[in-house]
Amino acid sequence: MILANPPYSIKKWDRAKWDADPYGRNTLGTPPQGRADYAFLQHILASLKPKTGRCSILFPHGVLFRDEEQAMREKLLDTDFVECVLGLGPNLFYGSPMEACILICRTGKPKARKDKVLFINAVNEVTRERSQSFLKPDHIERIINAYRAFKDEDGFCRVATREEIRTNHANLNIPLYVKTTGAGTTATRETLAQAIADWRSSSQQLILSLDSLIAKLEEVPARDRDAR
Repeated sequence: MILANPPYSIKKWDRAKWDADPYGRNTLGTPPQGRADYAFLQHILASLKPKTGRCSILFPHGVLFRDEEQAMREKLLDTDFVECVLGLGPNLFYGSPMEACILICRTGKPKARKDKVLFINAVNEVTRERSQSFLKPDHIERIINAYRAFKDEDGFCRVATREEIRTNHANLNIPLYVKTTGAGTTATRETLAQAIADWRSSSQQLILSLDSLIAKLEEVPARDRDAR
Protein backbone atom coordinates (compact mmCIF):
# COMPACT_ATOMS: atom_id res chain seq x y z
CA MET A 1 0.00 0.00 0.00
CA ILE A 2 1.47 3.34 -1.07
CA LEU A 3 0.31 6.47 0.76
CA ALA A 4 1.36 9.75 -0.82
CA ASN A 5 0.88 13.50 -0.60
CA PRO A 6 2.86 14.82 -3.60
CA PRO A 7 3.62 18.54 -3.94
CA TYR A 8 0.69 20.21 -5.66
CA SER A 9 1.01 21.32 -9.29
CA ILE A 10 4.72 22.12 -9.28
CA LYS A 11 5.84 24.13 -12.30
CA LYS A 12 9.63 23.73 -12.29
CA TRP A 13 10.35 20.15 -13.28
CA ASP A 14 12.14 18.39 -16.15
CA ARG A 15 9.28 17.70 -18.53
CA ALA A 16 11.57 16.73 -21.41
CA LYS A 17 13.30 14.10 -19.29
CA TRP A 18 9.95 12.65 -18.27
CA ASP A 19 8.89 12.49 -21.91
CA ALA A 20 11.82 10.11 -22.51
CA ASP A 21 11.66 8.38 -19.12
CA PRO A 22 14.16 5.48 -19.17
CA TYR A 23 12.07 3.54 -16.64
CA GLY A 24 8.92 3.53 -18.78
CA ARG A 25 6.75 5.18 -16.15
CA ASN A 26 5.10 7.61 -18.58
CA THR A 27 2.41 5.16 -19.69
CA LEU A 28 -0.34 7.78 -19.46
CA GLY A 29 1.62 10.53 -21.18
CA THR A 30 3.55 13.68 -20.30
CA PRO A 31 1.84 16.25 -18.04
CA PRO A 32 1.85 19.96 -18.91
CA GLN A 33 4.82 21.98 -17.69
CA GLY A 34 2.77 23.89 -15.13
CA ARG A 35 1.24 20.82 -13.47
CA ALA A 36 3.38 17.79 -12.61
CA ASP A 37 0.64 15.98 -10.66
CA TYR A 38 0.24 13.19 -13.21
CA ALA A 39 3.99 12.56 -13.25
CA PHE A 40 3.81 11.75 -9.54
CA LEU A 41 0.70 9.63 -10.13
CA GLN A 42 2.38 7.60 -12.88
CA HIS A 43 5.51 7.06 -10.76
CA ILE A 44 3.31 5.68 -7.98
CA LEU A 45 1.27 3.47 -10.33
CA ALA A 46 4.48 2.06 -11.82
CA SER A 47 5.62 1.16 -8.30
CA LEU A 48 2.55 -0.95 -7.49
CA LYS A 49 2.58 -4.74 -7.48
CA PRO A 50 0.85 -6.01 -10.64
CA LYS A 51 -1.88 -8.01 -8.89
CA THR A 52 -2.12 -6.67 -5.34
CA GLY A 53 -0.93 -3.07 -5.58
CA ARG A 54 -2.93 -0.33 -3.86
CA CYS A 55 -2.37 3.38 -3.32
CA SER A 56 -4.11 6.37 -1.75
CA ILE A 57 -2.91 9.74 -3.03
CA LEU A 58 -3.87 13.19 -1.77
CA PHE A 59 -4.34 15.57 -4.70
CA PRO A 60 -5.91 18.94 -5.51
CA HIS A 61 -9.32 18.55 -7.15
CA GLY A 62 -7.97 19.87 -10.44
CA VAL A 63 -6.48 16.48 -11.34
CA LEU A 64 -10.03 15.18 -11.68
CA PHE A 65 -11.20 17.52 -14.44
CA ARG A 66 -8.52 19.79 -15.97
CA ASP A 67 -8.81 19.85 -19.77
CA GLU A 68 -5.07 19.59 -20.44
CA GLU A 69 -4.96 16.24 -18.61
CA GLN A 70 -8.03 14.69 -20.23
CA ALA A 71 -6.04 12.33 -22.48
CA MET A 72 -4.13 11.01 -19.46
CA ARG A 73 -7.36 10.49 -17.52
CA GLU A 74 -8.77 8.52 -20.45
CA LYS A 75 -5.74 6.22 -20.39
CA LEU A 76 -5.97 5.97 -16.60
CA LEU A 77 -9.61 4.95 -16.96
CA ASP A 78 -8.60 2.28 -19.48
CA THR A 79 -6.36 0.63 -16.86
CA ASP A 80 -9.36 0.17 -14.53
CA PHE A 81 -7.06 0.98 -11.60
CA VAL A 82 -9.20 3.79 -10.15
CA GLU A 83 -11.35 2.32 -7.40
CA CYS A 84 -12.54 5.38 -5.49
CA VAL A 85 -12.49 9.18 -5.73
CA LEU A 86 -12.97 10.72 -2.29
CA GLY A 87 -13.62 14.44 -1.89
CA LEU A 88 -12.64 16.00 1.44
CA GLY A 89 -14.00 19.17 3.02
CA PRO A 90 -12.43 22.66 3.10
CA ASN A 91 -10.02 24.14 5.64
CA LEU A 92 -8.41 20.84 6.62
CA PHE A 93 -5.03 22.44 5.91
CA TYR A 94 -4.11 25.39 8.09
CA GLY A 95 -3.98 28.67 6.20
CA SER A 96 -5.71 27.29 3.11
CA PRO A 97 -9.46 26.96 2.41
CA MET A 98 -8.84 24.54 -0.46
CA GLU A 99 -10.61 21.20 -0.70
CA ALA A 100 -8.48 18.16 -1.49
CA CYS A 101 -9.34 14.73 -2.80
CA ILE A 102 -7.95 11.24 -2.28
CA LEU A 103 -7.51 9.07 -5.36
CA ILE A 104 -7.59 5.38 -4.43
CA CYS A 105 -6.20 2.98 -7.03
CA ARG A 106 -5.97 -0.80 -7.05
CA THR A 107 -4.26 -2.99 -9.64
CA GLY A 108 -6.39 -6.03 -8.83
CA LYS A 109 -9.93 -4.95 -8.06
CA PRO A 110 -12.39 -7.51 -6.66
CA LYS A 111 -14.67 -8.87 -9.38
CA ALA A 112 -17.68 -6.90 -8.12
CA ARG A 113 -15.75 -3.62 -8.44
CA LYS A 114 -14.26 -4.09 -11.88
CA ASP A 115 -15.25 -1.49 -14.49
CA LYS A 116 -16.66 0.72 -11.72
CA VAL A 117 -15.55 3.73 -9.68
CA LEU A 118 -16.96 4.82 -6.33
CA PHE A 119 -17.36 8.58 -5.86
CA ILE A 120 -17.67 9.83 -2.28
CA ASN A 121 -18.60 13.43 -1.54
CA ALA A 122 -17.35 13.93 2.03
CA VAL A 123 -17.14 17.71 1.73
CA ASN A 124 -19.48 18.15 4.70
CA GLU A 125 -17.89 15.41 6.81
CA VAL A 126 -15.84 17.88 8.85
CA THR A 127 -16.09 19.61 12.19
CA ARG A 128 -15.08 23.25 12.40
CA GLU A 129 -13.74 24.73 15.62
CA ARG A 130 -12.50 28.30 15.73
CA SER A 131 -10.61 28.72 12.44
CA GLN A 132 -9.85 25.12 11.54
CA SER A 133 -11.66 22.01 10.34
CA PHE A 134 -10.84 18.39 11.11
CA LEU A 135 -12.24 14.89 10.74
CA LYS A 136 -13.90 13.35 13.79
CA PRO A 137 -14.15 9.57 14.30
CA ASP A 138 -17.77 9.51 13.12
CA HIS A 139 -16.79 11.27 9.88
CA ILE A 140 -14.03 8.74 9.27
CA GLU A 141 -16.39 5.87 10.07
CA ARG A 142 -18.98 7.07 7.57
CA ILE A 143 -16.37 7.37 4.83
CA ILE A 144 -14.96 3.92 5.58
CA ASN A 145 -18.42 2.34 5.64
CA ALA A 146 -19.20 3.86 2.23
CA TYR A 147 -15.92 2.60 0.81
CA ARG A 148 -16.51 -0.91 2.11
CA ALA A 149 -20.16 -1.05 1.01
CA PHE A 150 -19.34 0.23 -2.49
CA LYS A 151 -22.92 1.19 -3.28
CA ASP A 152 -25.02 4.30 -3.82
CA GLU A 153 -26.04 6.49 -0.90
CA ASP A 154 -28.16 9.46 -1.87
CA GLY A 155 -26.28 12.74 -1.61
CA PHE A 156 -23.10 11.11 -0.30
CA CYS A 157 -21.70 8.50 -2.67
CA ARG A 158 -22.40 6.80 -5.96
CA VAL A 159 -20.94 3.99 -8.05
CA ALA A 160 -20.39 4.95 -11.70
CA THR A 161 -19.40 2.64 -14.52
CA ARG A 162 -16.36 3.30 -16.65
CA GLU A 163 -18.65 3.66 -19.65
CA GLU A 164 -20.59 6.45 -17.93
CA ILE A 165 -17.34 8.21 -17.06
CA ARG A 166 -16.21 7.92 -20.67
CA THR A 167 -19.38 9.67 -21.81
CA ASN A 168 -18.29 12.53 -19.54
CA HIS A 169 -14.94 12.68 -21.37
CA ALA A 170 -13.13 10.91 -18.50
CA ASN A 171 -14.06 13.74 -16.15
CA LEU A 172 -13.78 12.50 -12.56
CA ASN A 173 -15.21 15.61 -10.93
CA ILE A 174 -17.29 14.36 -8.01
CA PRO A 175 -20.33 16.68 -8.49
CA LEU A 176 -20.93 15.05 -11.89
CA TYR A 177 -21.81 11.83 -10.09
CA VAL A 178 -22.87 12.86 -6.57
CA LYS A 179 -25.19 15.77 -5.88
CA THR A 180 -23.32 18.29 -3.74
CA THR A 181 -24.59 20.48 -0.93
CA GLY A 182 -22.84 23.56 0.40
CA ALA A 183 -22.12 24.47 3.97
CA GLY A 184 -21.38 28.00 5.06
CA THR A 185 -18.73 29.07 7.55
CA THR A 186 -18.47 32.06 9.85
CA ALA A 187 -15.22 33.92 10.21
CA THR A 188 -14.20 35.14 13.65
CA ARG A 189 -11.44 37.47 14.77
CA GLU A 190 -8.78 35.95 16.98
CA THR A 191 -5.62 37.09 18.67
CA LEU A 192 -2.30 35.95 17.21
CA ALA A 193 -1.58 33.84 20.28
CA GLN A 194 -4.95 32.11 20.03
CA ALA A 195 -4.49 31.52 16.30
CA ILE A 196 -1.11 29.88 16.92
CA ALA A 197 -2.58 27.71 19.67
CA ASP A 198 -5.44 26.70 17.39
CA TRP A 199 -3.01 25.89 14.60
CA ARG A 200 -0.91 23.61 16.80
CA SER A 201 -3.96 21.79 18.09
CA SER A 202 -5.77 21.47 14.77
CA SER A 203 -2.63 20.43 12.88
CA GLN A 204 -2.17 17.52 15.25
CA GLN A 205 -5.85 16.63 14.95
CA LEU A 206 -5.59 16.70 11.15
CA ILE A 207 -2.56 14.41 11.16
CA LEU A 208 -4.28 11.96 13.50
CA SER A 209 -7.52 12.09 11.49
CA LEU A 210 -5.83 11.44 8.15
CA ASP A 211 -3.63 8.72 9.68
CA SER A 212 -6.75 7.04 11.04
CA LEU A 213 -8.58 7.33 7.72
CA ILE A 214 -5.69 5.87 5.72
CA ALA A 215 -5.13 3.10 8.28
CA LYS A 216 -8.77 2.06 8.03
CA LEU A 217 -8.60 2.06 4.22
CA GLU A 218 -5.83 -0.51 4.57
CA GLU A 219 -8.09 -2.73 6.67
CA VAL A 220 -10.40 -3.77 3.86
CA PRO A 221 -11.47 -7.34 4.68
CA ALA A 222 -9.56 -10.12 3.01
CA ARG A 223 -12.80 -11.23 1.38
CA ASP A 224 -12.49 -8.27 -1.00
CA ARG A 225 -9.30 -9.79 -2.35
CA ASP A 226 -10.78 -13.28 -2.47
CA ALA A 227 -13.83 -12.06 -4.41
CA ARG A 228 -11.76 -11.33 -7.51
